[in-house]
Amino acid sequence: MSFLRIKNIKVAGISACVPETVVRNTNSVVNNVHYDAESFVKSTGVAQRHMSEELTTSDLCYKATNKLLDDLGWERESIDVMLFVSQSQDFILPATSCILQDRLKLSKNCFCEDISLGCSGWTYGMATLASLMSSGEMKRGLLLAGDAKKHYPADDPLFGYAGTATAIEYIEGERGFYFNFGTDGSGYADIIVPEGGSRNPLSPDSFRKETVDGKEYSRLETRMKGMNVFLFATSKVPLSVKHLYEHYKLDLNSIDYLVLHQSNLKILNLIQRILKLPKEKVPTCLDEFGNTSSASIPITIVSRLSEKLNGNKKDITCCGYGVGLSWATLNMQVSNIKIPKVIFMANEEKDMNHLA
Repeated sequence: MSFLRIKNIKVAGISACVPETVVRNTNSVVNNVHYDAESFVKSTGVAQRHMSEELTTSDLCYKATNKLLDDLGWERESIDVMLFVSQSQDFILPATSCILQDRLKLSKNCFCEDISLGCSGWTYGMATLASLMSSGEMKRGLLLAGDAKKHYPADDPLFGYAGTATAIEYIEGERGFYFNFGTDGSGYADIIVPEGGSRNPLSPDSFRKETVDGKEYSRLETRMKGMNVFLFATSKVPLSVKHLYEHYKLDLNSIDYLVLHQSNLKILNLIQRILKLPKEKVPTCLDEFGNTSSASIPITIVSRLSEKLNGNKKDITCCGYGVGLSWATLNMQVSNIKIPKVIFMANEEKDMNHLA
């Protein structure tokens, strides 16, 4: 099993931004299939989502980062490293992190890199960022994570758009982070966009609709084998959390909050029951934002835990899991971190300078 401990690192702040447009799950047709909206909301927990035809992931992350840096009082030149985690980059190339370095007016000496991961992206991003900073040469880092996935069907009632920013810093003596990781590439087709990449390049047939499990998709839209994903999540996530706590001799009873990737309510509730945690220790924001991919853990912290983390130290475990198939669990202790309220962004605030 893959474990990692990184000392002398702490979270300084977390922020989140979503489009201001709200789409409520009250319609009766999705992918040309009639469905019971009330039953869907009850089973998934997703009552509404924030969507935009104009804004990109980088727009949302840019807004979230600006607010967080202002609240922290960090100079732009003091940022040593910035990672952008998303599967909805601005362009095939260049890397979106390079564009954001310029938009955010960070130092030209800043380490910038894109990471292509989905639902497990924030926890993997935290591990990568903390590892880069672990020597103490880099003192301040930013993790920008989110998705505004135009390759989801526009009327899909599960997914929402969000961008987040997490600031971490190197401080001698800090407890740091504990991680456990896992990957099962045999399930790569369980969540997939079949065409548009190098394996199956874009063609006229890519746009044609075909029926899969009673729903219509083009080959440029995400398909998900729901039962496979359900079984994967409800088996791997509890084991990953348990393995981390056993390996580092931590007490699961001492956990204050378990923040999970917001996949759907059925999965979250089952994981909570398997780990025998009270519901109040497993927050969810599905009702307000839906499944926001790599943004879902930080936006849950921002929208549900901001006041609770503005004081004494709290023990938080986070687990991201999904497309890949990939999963990662992080344990950290946080206190008095900067958490602005969720930001709502208008379409007209989009970046107009990089419309190639």
